[in-house]
Amino acid sequence: MRRIGLVVNPIAGMGGPVGLKGTDGKVDEARRRGAEPRAPDRARTALDALAESGVEVELLTYGGPMGEDVARAAGFDPVVVGRPESTTAGGSEGESEGGGEPETTAEDTRAAVEAFVERSVDLVLFVGGDGTATDVAETLERLDSDVPILGVPAGVKVYSSVFAVRPAAAGRIAATFEDTETGEVNDIDEDDYSEGRVSTNLRAIVETPRAAERQASKQLGGGTVETLAEGVAEDVRDGVTYVLGPGGTLAAVKAALGFEGTPIGVDVWRDGEVLVRDGGASEIEAALGEENVVVVSPIGGQGFVFGRGNQQISPAVVRDSTVEVVASREKLDGLDVLRVDTGDPELDEELRGWHRVRVGRYEQRLVRIE
Repeated sequence: MRRIGLVVNPIAGMGGPVGLKGTDGKVDEARRRGAEPRAPDRARTALDALAESGVEVELLTYGGPMGEDVARAAGFDPVVVGRPESTTAGGSEGESEGGGEPETTAEDTRAAVEAFVERSVDLVLFVGGDGTATDVAETLERLDSDVPILGVPAGVKVYSSVFAVRPAAAGRIAATFEDTETGEVNDIDEDDYSEGRVSTNLRAIVETPRAAERQASKQLGGGTVETLAEGVAEDVRDGVTYVLGPGGTLAAVKAALGFEGTPIGVDVWRDGEVLVRDGGASEIEAALGEENVVVVSPIGGQGFVFGRGNQQISPAVVRDSTVEVVASREKLDGLDVLRVDTGDPELDEELRGWHRVRVGRYEQRLVRIE
């Protein structure tokens, strides 16, 4: 029987779809912008895949919104090893004073991991982003534990190599992995990130399951993309609305179109005018026209086109648009495939297959999205 410790960061990723570059310290602002929790749904997808594997599992978890609720909803009878501080003083478990999303802290995550280690779990399965990964990894380091960890991607920032490529993949890996290898836990400063400065910092080296469906660490760096950007600018058409994703490649595209874009946000442009700057999902959807093109670039080293750092480009936007992928040759040389994790499994399936990726003013490559 496999013993798995599950811990969920219930606020992870709330900031992404509403245009925030992270959620830590920004929960109230995310709620004000209409953000909805995404971590519980992603946890449920992973647990459904775990259950479908047929492997006998003893699931240990933290109370209420930090794993117990979604585990029971998925049909498990978990061993609850503790409860978040905010749920022990009375009132509804996991809810803030005004209702709504649960108020949990990094200390709750650390306490959950400590309890898992005390009970000799075979794997810590966490749901969140790089901040949650850092909390888990640093706790294991303090305890001098080599228990492997695996992330269900739910945060805005998901750059570490300990994450599965998609939530369902995390469930499959948790059920079937046989070997482990070292993986990197990286994080970035959210304040720097929100101002357009992106540099990953190595937080920890940990054991993680060896699996093809686990992502690589984000590799920063690129090459010149000026001719590529000029090619995109030359091909723009009157009356077409362009949704321009984040990143250095798209920053060059925005410059070629004649404006200084948001370095790590999503901008909307049509007929020489910036309609939305650093927009959230609702603003971008409202700005769409009769014909729309989404221009995105994959994350270096990982290959994600959607679902990592650009959750503002919602499934509704993708469905109502033509998708154009752009990338430098150097970036594509480091990628075997491209990946998508939009949060809509049906849309992910529709996007899979061979796609043309612009690598120069005129040149394109055929690359497979899986």
